[in-house]
Amino acid sequence: MNNSIVIRRAQISDLDAITAIYNEAILTTTATFDIEPKNISEQTKWFQSHDERHPVLIAVLEGSVVGWASLSKWSERSAYNDTAETSFYVGSGYQNRGIGRKLKEAIIEEARRLQFHTLIAQVAGESEISLHLNESFGFVHIGTLKEVGRKFGKLLDVHILQKMLD
Repeated sequence: MNNSIVIRRAQISDLDAITAIYNEAILTTTATFDIEPKNISEQTKWFQSHDERHPVLIAVLEGSVVGWASLSKWSERSAYNDTAETSFYVGSGYQNRGIGRKLKEAIIEEARRLQFHTLIAQVAGESEISLHLNESFGFVHIGTLKEVGRKFGKLLDVHILQKMLD
């Protein structure tokens, strides 16, 4: 199945599918601490904040966008320009098929190509699969922010992971 997955840079025409995947995660998981679904206007601003150096990639399977990953600015302060935060989301009907792994691998390769020095991943305390996936790519747990988010009536931790690139 993995051979039929195409990873490519997202285009504005992919935004409806990206938004649907993200909104599903908002409503059903602790993978994001957003709690209200995003509309296309909000997502357009988000998409436009991603430039050549901070891409959004999508996973396409049989013509449908089934997941996405991004590099985002870690901070607006210029001293952090060589650091990016990684994110990835896969539609629930396509999880456990290696798509998240392919997206993570592709976004790390993009970060290398773009000459980032450090990648950061923030993972909610309940997201064992995401923690494992990040660690399998060499992300190291560097700290935990205790009970910093409240979602679905629970206080949640956020684990900070970091990967130093060659």
